[in-house]
Amino acid sequence: MGIHRLNHAVLFVSDLARSVAFYQDVLGFNRVPMTPDGFAGAAFLQAPDSTNDHDLGLFELPGAAASQAGRATVGLYHLAWEVDTLDELSATAERLAAAGALAGASDHGSTKSLYGRDPDGLEFEIVWLVPADKLDDGALAARRRIGRLDIDAEKARYGGQTRGGVGISVPA
Repeated sequence: MGIHRLNHAVLFVSDLARSVAFYQDVLGFNRVPMTPDGFAGAAFLQAPDSTNDHDLGLFELPGAAASQAGRATVGLYHLAWEVDTLDELSATAERLAAAGALAGASDHGSTKSLYGRDPDGLEFEIVWLVPADKLDDGALAARRRIGRLDIDAEKARYGGQTRGGVGISVPA
C-alpha cells in the first residue's frame, strides 16, 4: 500500500458554528458546499492553498465534553498542516495568539512548529519544513531535541520567503 499523503481529517466538535468560524477566521480555511441535504450538523473545509476536495470535516456533537485524549484516554494527539514560508508561519503565530489559541512553538531542527488549540481544545500543529538543499548537519542533529522557536532568527537564517519542504514534502 503506497500512501501518498493525508487527504482529510474529520473532527467531532461541540459547536459547529464556533468551530467553522475559528478555522475560517484564524487559519483561513474555506467552507466547501458539500454537506448532504438535511444534514445540518456537519461542515467541510478546505485549506487556502490545498488541492484536496476538502481537508477538514467537522461533525457536531452538541454539549459534548472536551477530549481527554492524552490525559485520560488514548486518541489522536494532533494534526499537522504545512505552510510554504516562514513569513506565513510568523503571520499564523500572530493570528493564533490574537485568538488565544497559540499553545506553543518549537524548533525541531528540520521543522519549525507552532501548536494551537481549537475552541474544543483539539490540538493541531502548523509547520514549516527546512528545504532539502538547506538541511545541514546542525539542523539534522537538532531533530533529536525540542528547542525554543525563534521565528525571526529562522527568517534571518533561511529567508522569510524561502519555500519550505522543497525536496522533502514538495517535489524539487
